[in-house]
Amino acid sequence: MVGRLVTIGMRASNIPEIGQGVQEMINPKVYGRFSDEGCSKDVAYLVLHPAVSFWHHYLVEPLNERKSAILALNTRAVNNDSTLMMERVIQDVGAGVRFLREEGYKKIVLIANSAGGPVMSLYQSQAEHLTIKSTPDGDPYDIIPDDLPKADAIALVGAHLGRAQKFRVTLDPSILNELDPFGADPELNMFHPDRKAPYDRAWLARYREAQKARHQRITDWAVAKLRELRDSKGPQLTRDLGFVIYRTYANPATLDGTIDPNDRPTGTIFGNAQSVNYSAAMYGRFTTLTSYLSQWSDLTVADGPKRIVETTVPVINVRFSADEGTFPTETAIYSQVCGARCEDYTLKGSRHFPFKQKEGPRLVNELADVLVDWTKRKVL
Repeated sequence: MVGRLVTIGMRASNIPEIGQGVQEMINPKVYGRFSDEGCSKDVAYLVLHPAVSFWHHYLVEPLNERKSAILALNTRAVNNDSTLMMERVIQDVGAGVRFLREEGYKKIVLIANSAGGPVMSLYQSQAEHLTIKSTPDGDPYDIIPDDLPKADAIALVGAHLGRAQKFRVTLDPSILNELDPFGADPELNMFHPDRKAPYDRAWLARYREAQKARHQRITDWAVAKLRELRDSKGPQLTRDLGFVIYRTYANPATLDGTIDPNDRPTGTIFGNAQSVNYSAAMYGRFTTLTSYLSQWSDLTVADGPKRIVETTVPVINVRFSADEGTFPTETAIYSQVCGARCEDYTLKGSRHFPFKQKEGPRLVNELADVLVDWTKRKVL
């Protein structure tokens, strides 16, 4: 493994660190894998996912082989997004950018891979013009400009639009009761034995509307529950509450390749679609009221296209032609809103996790070449 592990400290903020130790509350830190051997100080890349460890990201070795330094950084919510706050995640990104600046790098490129897309877009937006004053639940947030040093470019790589946007199109609308993981309305059940792909488009339209309605119901409930918990006339036993959201991965596009078509195989990036939907550990399954509003609801500030349009830096949008998780109409939005400052590239044959494919080494090396070439032309 190339690189070394680094510990990066940051300023503590006023968002409560639920589930973390006292030392982390007082003196928060993030941890990264920094690969810089033999690299010049001209440019460094930073890659991060809001909740998944990217220490072993597939671009680390290829970029290092091309004499490009890269920091693969983990957030404080790594491997557990149940209390994740997007407003805190961008502080973690900021700590990484500051570390690279202090190491002497002239230019910094944010690699916005998968769920890193909306995170890096939000980060650069706020680094250029800080507007966040509170979290979606209404709590004031003491983030300051010094927490968010500017980067110089954004490389979108198989980037999706945002966790809330993804959630809205993957929620299972057939659920009959939020407390019952198994009850299903057959009229809205994409897995019903009598319903096969390609799905009827009139049915699909009803399905999408039902997904939006469920998403909104959960949000309305979370907002109302927070108001109840924080009512000055109530017992005020807690300011937050954990809860479970069942069946969060039922996107018809995973089984119907005629919906937003590309070169993808049928199925999800995680395995059997129905099993993933009922899984005990799928995304969004365990959350809190405040975390849900910050990352899974439409109240989130982490909307990739809305935030990236607020930035001024060069952008490359690398789209995977066989992506099973991020579809063409989604990735195209980034290019549309960025206009002339965005360069497009299609990595033909690549699925969402190219390193898992038989031709993975070729695809990953092609991707690394594209990023390095674009950086030399547009950033340096």
